[in-house]
Amino acid sequence: MRHLLSTEDLSLANAVGILDTAEEMSAVGEREVKKLPALRGRTVVNLFFEDSTRTRISFEAAAKRLSADVINFAAKGSSVSKGESLKDTAQTLSAMGADAVVIRHWASGAPHRLAATDWIDAAVINAGDGTHEHPTQALLDAFTMRRHWARLSGTASEGADLKGMRVVIAGDVLHSRVARSNVWLLRTLGADVTLVAPPTLLPIGVEKWPCRVSYNLDDTLAQGADAVMMLRVQGERMNASFFPTTREYSRRWGFGDTRLQALDNLGMKDTIIMHPGPMNRGLEICAAAADSPRSTVLAQVRNGVSVRMAALYLLLSGDTRTQAAPALAYAGTHSPKENN
Repeated sequence: MRHLLSTEDLSLANAVGILDTAEEMSAVGEREVKKLPALRGRTVVNLFFEDSTRTRISFEAAAKRLSADVINFAAKGSSVSKGESLKDTAQTLSAMGADAVVIRHWASGAPHRLAATDWIDAAVINAGDGTHEHPTQALLDAFTMRRHWARLSGTASEGADLKGMRVVIAGDVLHSRVARSNVWLLRTLGADVTLVAPPTLLPIGVEKWPCRVSYNLDDTLAQGADAVMMLRVQGERMNASFFPTTREYSRRWGFGDTRLQALDNLGMKDTIIMHPGPMNRGLEICAAAADSPRSTVLAQVRNGVSVRMAALYLLLSGDTRTQAAPALAYAGTHSPKENN
């Protein structure tokens, strides 16, 4: 069985292969008829135990553009709300003939559990599990960065990595599955990554991650950055006070008007501003930054469809001609790390 559960397992060749396939899928989105018959007759189930807008719709659009049949399953209003277990839900989907299950779950490790059992004979794609990982978000972020990096160098993005690119990821790292997936993938692609957050919003053991850690956003920006990714403050996952006030957080770790102007003052005219969404405008990012020409927020959403098309295609088409196919076949062999 082939799955996409984690970015930590992807080699450089594997990651580049997936991104190259996404470039081909992106070209499909620019055609008048935005569909391919590649997955005709296949069934993709979106199994979401947490609320989602961008990820669920993106996977649905990706599957439909590949001509797959799509079933959207939400935990709310389903038998899950009556106490049905993940095992029973998975076996129900298996009986319906699901070929791929895209799962988002509040529990870290749920996709790994689903993939490691015989509950279902289908490809499993992790669409976000607790505070563990969100691999397709990291892939679409890397896809966006790679296109920007290629434009700066005046070369084609196909086959390229991110060697030499300086990436700053700032905000609520503790609760961010996006940050975890990005750190591992960007390291593999050769980028230099710095995490910036208050000490209370950094996980225990972060010093062992393949990145730098800083507590001061202004000092980090002054050292130079090619991409700045602001993370959402996940209040719904916080059961304690992790910072004094939202105003204090915004002043010290948010990307406001002053820091937006500082990029120009520092001569960083090509630095892009990223956000995985949804955004808390006025908290971790100001409206001017979110809507500026530097912002890649909408580009990330567009690119997400292409990346998820690539993942579904490589998992379900049986095409082993690309370098990415073996990566997806074995991605996710690691168990999720404890969320300390």
